[in-house]
Amino acid sequence: MNVGDIMTRQVVSIERDAPIQKAIRLMLQHGISGLPVVDGSALVGIVTEGDFLRRAETGTEKRRPRWLDFLMGPGRLASEYVQSHGRTVQDVMTANPRTVTPQTSLDEAVRMMEKYRVKRLPVVADNQLVGIVSRANLLRALASFAHEFPPTTADDATIRENFFKELLRQPWAPRTSINPVVRDGVVELWGNIFDEREREALRVLAQNIPGVKSVHDHLVWVDPASGFVGLSAEDEAQQKKAS
Repeated sequence: MNVGDIMTRQVVSIERDAPIQKAIRLMLQHGISGLPVVDGSALVGIVTEGDFLRRAETGTEKRRPRWLDFLMGPGRLASEYVQSHGRTVQDVMTANPRTVTPQTSLDEAVRMMEKYRVKRLPVVADNQLVGIVSRANLLRALASFAHEFPPTTADDATIRENFFKELLRQPWAPRTSINPVVRDGVVELWGNIFDEREREALRVLAQNIPGVKSVHDHLVWVDPASGFVGLSAEDEAQQKKAS
C-alpha cells in the first residue's frame, strides 16, 4: 500500500504571504494542527501549531541569560525574533519541508514521520501539492484492515505450533524458556523471562495467533544480576487471594 492510497486529496492550504491570523483561523475551523504553504500550487513550506508557541503577543518568546544570547550569535537571535514577531505565514513557516510522493510506501512514510518527528507529510507530484498524509490517515487505514484479521478457528495443536513459529522469528524472544499450554483456544504462558518487557511482547505475540481466545500470563521474571524473581500480576493476585 502506498501513500496515494490513503492520503487526503482535498488539502486545506494557505498562501505564503497570508497573515498568521488567517492560518490560525483555518487550523481552528478545520480542526487540524498544520497547513501546507503554497505559492500558486507549488509547495513552499509548512506551518504548524508549534510555530505559534513562542509569540510576543502571548509573552512566550524565548528568553535566555545575556551570556547565552552572546553564545547563540546574532543570526540565531534574529531568526528567533522573526519567528516570534513575524506577521505573515512565510515569516514563521518551515521552508522546504520533508515530502513524499503518491508512490511512496506507507512503511517509508512512517519511517520519515518517526525520524523527523513530524505528524504529517505533504504529498507532491511534479513539484505540485496533490495531497497530505497524516497520522490520522494511517489510523483510518489501520481501521479498514479490521475485517482482514484471520478467523479464530484453529485447533489447540495448531495454535501452539504457530506460537513457536512466530517465536522463532523474533530476535528478542526467549526461545528456550517459554512453554505455552493451549486448551480450547486459551493460551497459558509458562516459563522464565529475563527482561520484564518480554512479558507484554509475549502476550501480544500469543494474542495475534489465529484461534486464540484469551491469554493468561504465568511467566516468571528472573533478574540475571540479582536473581530476584517476579511473578505476573495475574499470579500475584491469585496468591493474595489464596492467602
